[in-house]
Amino acid sequence: MATLEVNVVAADREVWTGEAKRVIARTLDGEIGILPGHEPVLGVVADGEARILTPGEDTIRVKADGGFLSVENNRVIIAADQAELL
Repeated sequence: MATLEVNVVAADREVWTGEAKRVIARTLDGEIGILPGHEPVLGVVADGEARILTPGEDTIRVKADGGFLSVENNRVIIAADQAELL
């Protein structure tokens, strides 16, 4: 099964890195769901929560404020001004 490589970083540190089956994040255009094979996209992160579903069925919740979201080649980067695990 294909997975996503996910990196969540704040301006001053790495918050979470790992594999995921699905990522759901808030952008200024609304909520976006990302699965393996997703088309490349770049979005502005809206203040709120991102949810990352791992291959082991755990849900990682991250509060992210500002920054951007990048998706390309099954790699998701959430680079936020501020971010923390919930």
